[in-house]
Amino acid sequence: MDRKLKRFLIKSFAVLAVIHLAYFMYGYIKFEGLKGIYMYTEFYRFKFYDDVSISHVFVSGLFLFFFVIFLLRNHSKKRNELSKTMGIGAILLLVSFFSLTFFISYSFGLNAKLRTELPEKDLNKDKTLLNVLQPFLYNYTSYSSESLFNPKNVLYPKPYPVVEVRDTVYYEPGDHNDYFSTESRYYSIDTLTMLSANHEKLNNKAKSVLDILGLDAEELGKRIISKKEIGDSTEIIFQGVEVHPEYDDKMCIFLENKYLFFPLHDIPERDQQYQNAVKRYNLLYKYSQDSLLSSFQKLDILFKKYNIESQMVPKELTKDVFYYRDHRNEPLNAIRNTYERGQLKEKFTTLDRLFYKPNYLHPSIVGFFISAVLGVWLILFLLYLIWNFRSRKRSPDHSEKSEQI
Repeated sequence: MDRKLKRFLIKSFAVLAVIHLAYFMYGYIKFEGLKGIYMYTEFYRFKFYDDVSISHVFVSGLFLFFFVIFLLRNHSKKRNELSKTMGIGAILLLVSFFSLTFFISYSFGLNAKLRTELPEKDLNKDKTLLNVLQPFLYNYTSYSSESLFNPKNVLYPKPYPVVEVRDTVYYEPGDHNDYFSTESRYYSIDTLTMLSANHEKLNNKAKSVLDILGLDAEELGKRIISKKEIGDSTEIIFQGVEVHPEYDDKMCIFLENKYLFFPLHDIPERDQQYQNAVKRYNLLYKYSQDSLLSSFQKLDILFKKYNIESQMVPKELTKDVFYYRDHRNEPLNAIRNTYERGQLKEKFTTLDRLFYKPNYLHPSIVGFFISAVLGVWLILFLLYLIWNFRSRKRSPDHSEKSEQI
């Protein structure tokens, strides 16, 4: 490859880089903001009818037209070895690819503006706020769901979390078992570590621990939940002391839910649930009401930021939360926490996809895109080979005529 051809190719790729930068800036400017994101929002895909697609076809066609003219006119008359010809073919494939991917640079611009308006740190901060406040934001009918709200979901403070043991109580003695009910008892989940050699026969130190817990070795065996070997020790997780959530003054329905609105990436969900439970407990029982009010005010700002319809008033919701905290037996059918739950969930599902699973080449156009790139490359390469062959064929004829003259 001679110096003139190298300079021509460098200039061509420089022009492509400028065009890609222009489309990147156009995407950056065209981003509609967080309020414009909805469930079907995605990075740009070729649509054939909008300004990006139409301009893309025009710019790509114009670039390839002049590229082919200058390539064939000025750089296709020399005899090349097979390796050099294949090298030029590879370069033409790159030219074909970069001349048909301006819309991807446009998507990069959209993504850059998205991350400028909403850095990942701020997204995680918003997720954390929603995760902490999630138990206050359910529809009132959800508060009667035992799967969502029950003592087994309480993670903080001690002696929680607990394990549930259900007993069946029969009202008629003997074989008449038609009338019965089930009672639930809750036990703390405790851990005991001992040497594996003393696992079968508890040593004095372990026995003293069991005495403090009010258990003997036989009772411990019945209450074992799991055993795990760690080196030369055995870790035993067992049912500890009995817990009575219904009589606990520092327990309410809002602590009986551990589920996340939307988990953060790269942090175990169990750790997130525990951290949120601690923050939630502090808001309800440790800090003043102003702390919870401040959290709901931040939530109100979050709704406006993401354009979520809401009828929530932070002061009213704060009063409702503390009222139901102190009146545990009343159904939560008057809690004033109305907002578009589905819209908020869709918004964060879409943002999570755009942040962590960006799709710059939509599956619906992958086949067409690959065909277009290969088709353009094949045309460019064939034109180069044909023109190169014809130019070399003309050169000997021209030289023979010159000699005869």
